[in-house]
Amino acid sequence: MKWFTIEELTSSGTAEMFGIDNTPSSEQTNLIVDFVDVILDPLREEFGSAIFVNSGFRCQKLNKAVGGVETSHHRYENNYAAADITSGTKGGNRKLFALAQILNLPFCQLIDENRFDWIHISYNPNDIRKQVLHL
Repeated sequence: MKWFTIEELTSSGTAEMFGIDNTPSSEQTNLIVDFVDVILDPLREEFGSAIFVNSGFRCQKLNKAVGGVETSHHRYENNYAAADITSGTKGGNRKLFALAQILNLPFCQLIDENRFDWIHISYNPNDIRKQVLHL
């Protein structure tokens, strides 16, 4: 984990506001590390400047509080991991979206959210379907 921390991937303003303990299990922490090593760090390295995590790991209670679906990859269950990321600009987010594909990263899903307001990227070593969506 060169460019990201566990704290970045587990931080949540919603969790703080509602007093939700968003601490991952040791298995989920290991998945966070794998996700960063395989997806986020290589993307950040090639991008050449900061990438910010809007939402990473969500415990069940937090996922429910933010309106996430029960099967959300943000839950870090069944080998899935996900993060909503941004460069801080739509143009930078377009570049991140393209780079994830150009670098041939082993993602499960890559989603342009709201015309590049942010990018959702998920990973599962057993489900590298490379699904690309624009929502």
